[in-house]
This record gives sequence, structure tokens and C-alpha cells, in this order.
Amino acid sequence: MAEPDELYTLRAQYWLGHYTLCLEEGKAISRRPMPPHLKNEREEFLLRAQLALGQYDKVVKETQGMDVPAMKALNLHARYLSADKDTSREEIVATLKTQLAEDNNANSTSFQLYACHIFLRHSLTREALQCVNLGLTMEHLAMSLQIFIKIDRLDLAESQLRLMKQGDEDSVLTQLCSAYISIATGRSVIPDAIHVLGMLSEQYGPSVMLLNLTAVSQMTACNYEGAEALLVEASTAILPGEDCSDTLINSVVCALHMKKGNEKIEPLLTKLKAQYPNHPYVVGLLRVESAFDREANKYLVRS
Repeated sequence: MAEPDELYTLRAQYWLGHYTLCLEEGKAISRRPMPPHLKNEREEFLLRAQLALGQYDKVVKETQGMDVPAMKALNLHARYLSADKDTSREEIVATLKTQLAEDNNANSTSFQLYACHIFLRHSLTREALQCVNLGLTMEHLAMSLQIFIKIDRLDLAESQLRLMKQGDEDSVLTQLCSAYISIATGRSVIPDAIHVLGMLSEQYGPSVMLLNLTAVSQMTACNYEGAEALLVEASTAILPGEDCSDTLINSVVCALHMKKGNEKIEPLLTKLKAQYPNHPYVVGLLRVESAFDREANKYLVRS
């Protein structure tokens, strides 16, 4: 296993959802001498943390006009996330596909990774998997693993986890992915996920992301009261600009399992629809609601 380098803590903070701490760590090590490739990686993680905190304008401004593949992809990602029209997002994805066909971009592991993120956000799962399927980096393997879970290929996800363990069994990313596998597998191994997530929370602090993952683990274990407490904690820990869609969705699911009434669930759904109208969960929910209304209208008794 490779020894931890100057960016070990920076990566860990980002992967665990501690985006503000990631920015602080990046500034703290900015004057530290390091090889050019680590300096570039540091800048990429700082921009990614800004994206996670909703600071899209800053990322667009800092990457505008840069001819570096990673920066071009991050610029597109920021523009995609800040777009308020479907047509704008379609144009950005079309631009991404064009740029991905260029050799210098296609051969950049960073461009591949960030293109994967955009494709996933645009519900283009196949295109996203094509970007990272070769598994050239730990993050490529982790993204492939998550996509395989998404398409119900747990066997392939487990293969990716084995490759990650061969690369660095103690990596924060490897531990996170082992928790994803345990959650996807179900109740029989859910204690493993709870143990790993508890250990990471104790070591690095309970981020909103870790609280959500632990809440999902508790729901998988049918401990809905414990999950609800974690989600309440997550909702109070969300920073301005930070994505809270996972917390809202998990809160809806938890409330449904606890058989709470519409007075508890509807405000959560209303907030989710208002703040994240393009989220795949919201898009799918609206599609189902529209289909239900059409069918119900057929049986409406008219006077």
C-alpha cells in the first residue's frame, strides 16, 4: 500500500462530505512544497468542494477559459448544476460529449471522472459507466461500484471492491464503498456498514453525508427511530448552499416506514420539489403522480 501523501487528509475530508474542512485543509497546505501533479489534484478537490457547497459561480469564474481537461470538465459541471432550464442542461451535455471525443480529454482520468458525475446527474447511466469502467484510479473504481449497485449488479460491484482493496484496503474510499456494498446486500450484513460508518464518524466527525448513510443503514436494520434521530441531526448540520436532497428523501422514506401521516410527509415533499425540481427522485415522483391522476380521472364520477 502506498504511503499517505500530502493530500491524504484533503481527500478524506472531501470523500466523507466535510466540504468546508476540505477547503480549510486545502488552504492550510497551499504553501507546502509538493510535486506539480499533487498541486493540480489539490486545486481540483478545492473546486469540487466548492461545487458541493453550491458555489457554482466561483467554480465557473476560476475555470473559465482554461484549456486543462480537468478544469474544462469542472467548468461544465458547475454550469450544468447552475442551469435553470432543461435546454441549457442538454446543451451542456452535448458539449461534454463533444469534448470527451477529443484525445486529450478522453485520456484524462480527471475529465473521465467529472464527465461521469455529469452524466449520472443527467440520468445517463450507460455513458457514466463508460467513462470510468476501465478503473484507472481509486475514484474510478468507486464510481463504477456505485453505478453497478444502481443497476442491481451487486456481483460486479463486489468485484470492484476487491480491486479497491488490492489497491489500498485502508483507504477511506475503500471503507466507504464496503459500507455501500453492505447496505445494498441487506439486513444480513448491515452491522458491517454500521460499524464502518461509526468508525469513520468517530475518526473524522459526523458529516451530513455520513449521517445520511448511517440513517439508511439503520433503516435497513429496521431501526427507524434511530434513523429518524440521525436525519434530524443531519438536517440541522446542513450548511448554506449544501445539497440537502438526500436528507429530505431519506426523511420521507423514514416517515413512511414509521407510518407518519401526510402532515409530516407533505412538507418534506413540498420542500424537495421546490428546491430540487430536477432531482431524479422528484422527476420520477412527478411522473408517477401524473400517471395516477390520469388514471383516477378515468373513474371520476361526473354529475
